[in-house]
Amino acid sequence: MSTLLKCEDVSLGYEGSVVTKGLNFTVESGDYLFILGENGSGKSTLIKALLGLKPQLSGEINFVGEVKKNEIGYLPQQTMVQRDFPASVKEIVQSGCVNRCGIRPFYNKEEKKLAKDMMERLEITHLANRCYRELSGGQQQRVLLARALCAARKMILLDEPVTGLDPKASNEMYELIDGLNKKDNITVIMVSHDMNAAVKYAEHILHIGGKQKFFGTKEDYLNSKIGKAFLSVMGGEDDD
Repeated sequence: MSTLLKCEDVSLGYEGSVVTKGLNFTVESGDYLFILGENGSGKSTLIKALLGLKPQLSGEINFVGEVKKNEIGYLPQQTMVQRDFPASVKEIVQSGCVNRCGIRPFYNKEEKKLAKDMMERLEITHLANRCYRELSGGQQQRVLLARALCAARKMILLDEPVTGLDPKASNEMYELIDGLNKKDNITVIMVSHDMNAAVKYAEHILHIGGKQKFFGTKEDYLNSKIGKAFLSVMGGEDDD
């Protein structure tokens, strides 16, 4: 495995006010990293910093080797406005190819095929001509994930991807993402407060809150003081 991302002594915040500091971690090709922490701990801010949407206050964030920032798929938290977006599923998925177009004002055959392939991969081909706002929450998340995969070549970043979904749709989304990681070798970085999902799917865990509280393997996290405490607060481990 090769290193794709290095964060060294990164501090994050707003208008000079620090939210979290001392972040030191690496992400390897094919990794599945869960970013855990309480609300307001800086998880979403970190994702935005990794994407270059928000500058860090200090420290270094470097993509190295095989991945560039414009080759990363991003699934943000949905807003009510986005849920009501009046476009077709096919149009939204194809829009993930915009960065590939350059100055070209249309999608070429390769990009249309990519969008078609991603819809097939996420089992939403039958929804291609449906209006996005008419879909269920779980279907909408599949559409946005297909869009993110059109942008991604190596890595996807997901910010609380199951928020607002029922348990069945949440489980289906987690299984889809796990399949992309294991079968398609896509590196996954996911912000979540879902400890049970982290226990089931993560390879590495980064726990933040004011500062970096833990970075390492899932197994080491579950044996750590912070891991045991967070697990007990967030409701314990699934039976399976």
